[in-house]
Amino acid sequence: MTNNQIADQFSLLSKLMDLHGENSFKAKAYATSAFNIEKLPAEITTMSEAELFSMKGIGESTGKKILELLATGKLAALEEIIANTPPGILDMMGIKGLGPKKIAVIWHELGVESIGELEYACNENRLVSLKGFGAKTQESILQSIAYLKQNEGFYLWSVAAFVAEGVLASLRKAFPAGLFSLAGAIRRQMETIEEIDIVTDIPAGLLLEQFKDIEGASVSDDTVASLRIYLPMQPYIVFHCVATSRFYTQQFLTTGSATFIEAFKTQYQLPECATSEEEIFAHNGLQFIAPAMREDAAVLVKAATQQLPKELITKADIKSIIHSHSVYSDGQNTIAEMAEAAIKSGFEYLVLSDHSQAAFYASGLSPERIAQQHAEIDELNVKFAPFKIFKSIEADILNDGSLDYTAQVLNTFDLVIASVHSNLKMSEEKAMARVMAAIENPFTTILGHPTGRLLLSRKGYPLDHKAIIDACAAHNVVLEINAHPRRLDLDWRWIAYALEKGVLLSIDPDAHSINGYNDVYYGAMIAQKGGLTAAHNLSSFTLAEFEAYLLKVRAKRTAAGY
Repeated sequence: MTNNQIADQFSLLSKLMDLHGENSFKAKAYATSAFNIEKLPAEITTMSEAELFSMKGIGESTGKKILELLATGKLAALEEIIANTPPGILDMMGIKGLGPKKIAVIWHELGVESIGELEYACNENRLVSLKGFGAKTQESILQSIAYLKQNEGFYLWSVAAFVAEGVLASLRKAFPAGLFSLAGAIRRQMETIEEIDIVTDIPAGLLLEQFKDIEGASVSDDTVASLRIYLPMQPYIVFHCVATSRFYTQQFLTTGSATFIEAFKTQYQLPECATSEEEIFAHNGLQFIAPAMREDAAVLVKAATQQLPKELITKADIKSIIHSHSVYSDGQNTIAEMAEAAIKSGFEYLVLSDHSQAAFYASGLSPERIAQQHAEIDELNVKFAPFKIFKSIEADILNDGSLDYTAQVLNTFDLVIASVHSNLKMSEEKAMARVMAAIENPFTTILGHPTGRLLLSRKGYPLDHKAIIDACAAHNVVLEINAHPRRLDLDWRWIAYALEKGVLLSIDPDAHSINGYNDVYYGAMIAQKGGLTAAHNLSSFTLAEFEAYLLKVRAKRTAAGY
């Protein structure tokens, strides 16, 4: 080990002791040891034991630990404290400007245990209310996280799509007569992306010229048929270069998953020089399968029997913003600003659903503040008519499965979104009991982000999805497709089963600012993979249809005795 590597071990031990609130004098001593080790005039590995102990700043305690490191490659005290620290917390140590004490505050007060969760908390404006933090600190953390993410192997679909759109726009400008199409996982709108596949009839050599001036770009597989470009801090790009006559055939072959393409080749014929993808399906008597749905063999069976939806949901089908947060909790805009932005965007109504009182970290609403908010909504509904703001709440599902607030308070809302926000590390048995109790609660209208997952950073708590969907069908509870690009939860793989059981879904942005309204696009894109149509999406209901639906919600409560 080099001196720097040894010093890093002592420095990490010092930081973790601070993080865990251990003896501050010992923590400072280890930090001092790290500093002294870095300043030694020679590498420790070249010194004798006597020489090491004679060095200025190296006392007996430090010297013994150095010898332990050299002999075993480990420091027992460090190994012990690491074992008691979530792995994601260690990753957060690498964020510039975020010291152990601040990480401890974020960990213990917000329950954040990974960089992805921290990024999400920053985007929801949750750090500004913590002691010792502010808007500038929050923004600085976000910038540092963006830098750290450059080495991640996978990217959110929203990030990859943004990069791909820019690349395609540039190439179409450079080659106006060329053919270009996305392919692979990004065209199938997978929630996370490793690479951007592009099919084109432009030769690889000409394409390569377009990237020569991009600093940091590197190339592999530079052949006539393939070109792989690595861009700094972005998904890498794979170009599939073919003759113009084979463009659509190659587009088809490189879009579907391996499972889909193998099943297709086994059962159907692939024209060598198709003039469109539609021709390929028509040639085989199949209903056209949207790129987003080309994941498995089962979809081919539906296409053969004309069972696929004719029109999948799009962003244009969404009539409302359901699930949004204002400055009353952890949102960034007033209710009036949110309503005005929704009207400007062409939405017919807004469902305001701030956090409930258990979410103290997000300034959850007390019953008194709920009354205040409802009075403000009444005034704004007069001002903005015929546009309408509905009174809702994102009620925490508590540990025992009950909802935050008394029945009397819950009855003041037009609808209730029930979500789990705390104690996410649960066994499937615990998670199922908790979520099922919430579904059975007569006040639950929508089950929010059902598994609590954060893509690329946090797995959702384990659920028996079939049992959850069956329960939602039995109790007329809507399943949310949370459209935030880091959530996209409910997982699209369960949409088809929900539709089969007659469960209504709702694409909701979980917007914490008016800019968050745009996330409904990502929700629509992921919902297409599950075959969702506007008819089965609550946020696609017109105002009149939504009000009629709420009458059923109210009847459900009345039937339960409320």
